[in-house]
Amino acid sequence: MSRHGGLPRAELKSSTQPKSRSGNAACAFIDIPASCFNNSPMTRPDAMRRVKSYSASNGYVYQYCFYEVNRITHEGGPAGEFIYAISANRKTTFPLRIVVLQTALEAWGQANGRALTSSEEYAVAKMRLFQAFDEGEVPVAAPSAEELRLLVDESRLEDLLRMLNI
Repeated sequence: MSRHGGLPRAELKSSTQPKSRSGNAACAFIDIPASCFNNSPMTRPDAMRRVKSYSASNGYVYQYCFYEVNRITHEGGPAGEFIYAISANRKTTFPLRIVVLQTALEAWGQANGRALTSSEEYAVAKMRLFQAFDEGEVPVAAPSAEELRLLVDESRLEDLLRMLNI
């Protein structure tokens, strides 16, 4: 017999385990342990996109933001498609697609002994976007941009990488 109400020591230990207010011993750590949630999981919010401006050499000031990258097949071969949301008048926004051919990336990798990183591939697509802004290839209105795809092939890749000092 112990001094705690006449219960044997083993029973005393098991009967004094902490419990939550609901009486659940598994959820007794300050009422909310890591494994017991009071709220259901929340949905992930939409990504915040940073709108940036670019003053092109043709006089237009474009607003753009990176939207997404997709791996696609372009004319029978693999490619990376970088999609930017573009606006030239701050009223209408339209998608602009830049296609970076995988064959160009592989050829550069073989010639230089290493493959381009995904960050370098993104930088190439962004430099192609700036080049298109400067050369007036990007239309001002959305309807004329529907089917526009700017291509980065082997010859253009070398020029863009030179601009990036890669």
